[in-house]
Parts: sequence; C-alpha cells; structure tokens
Amino acid sequence: MSLFGSGKKKEEVKVEPACACNGKAAAHEASSCCCNNQQEENICDKDNKITSIKVLGAGCKSCHKQFENVKKAVEELGLEIEVEYITDMEKVMTFGVMSMPAIVVNEKVVSMGKVLKSVEVIKLLGKLGF
Repeated sequence: MSLFGSGKKKEEVKVEPACACNGKAAAHEASSCCCNNQQEENICDKDNKITSIKVLGAGCKSCHKQFENVKKAVEELGLEIEVEYITDMEKVMTFGVMSMPAIVVNEKVVSMGKVLKSVEVIKLLGKLGF
C-alpha cells in the first residue's frame, strides 16, 4: 500500500494516427497517401501534402508564441502555406478543442494544450508524414 498513489504506474498516452484511415493502412501503404477511401473525410491530398495549418487560441501570450513558432517552422520547411491564427471561440469549438493553444493541420487537430517550439512543430509534421 502506498500513500498518495506514488506506487501507481503512469498511464501511457496513446497518439491517434493523423490520417483518415486511422492507421488501418499497412506500413508500406502509409508512405503514400492512405486517405483514398471516399467514405471517410480526406485529411491529406493525393500527394500527402499540407494544405492548411491553423493555430487556435484565445489571444493570450502562449497562443501568440505558438503562432509565431508554427510560422517559423513553416518557413524553415520551405512550405508556401499561410498559417491562420483563429481566436473566434465559435470556430475553435467546431474543432472540439478544450485546451489552447492548438495546432490544426489539414482540418485535423494534431496538438493542443502545449506551446511547441518550432523544432518540435517540424518533428510533429515529420511524424505525421508530411
């Protein structure tokens, strides 16, 4: 018996796939765009490219910092995409985000509740296969 739960194991955080196939595609299929199923919403286009990036926030200092870090990451990657900064709470709620700042890539929430550095944003986009 341990006091204050110090002996409990930490729960592992499961990261959902960023593709509409929900990880159902085989590893060799995932290297190409696996979003060709017309029944599900397509997250990436046929070339598996980023078409839009949005930063959702309330206008606070952390949200502004996240916006700047995402813009810097996009610039470093050489992407010609304009990063949108959305502070309208009605629009934010359509994404189901409860903690901000949040990053939305191709209309899918990929990060929320934490300010990522530009290097971390680049790594995140790499993990998503972009």
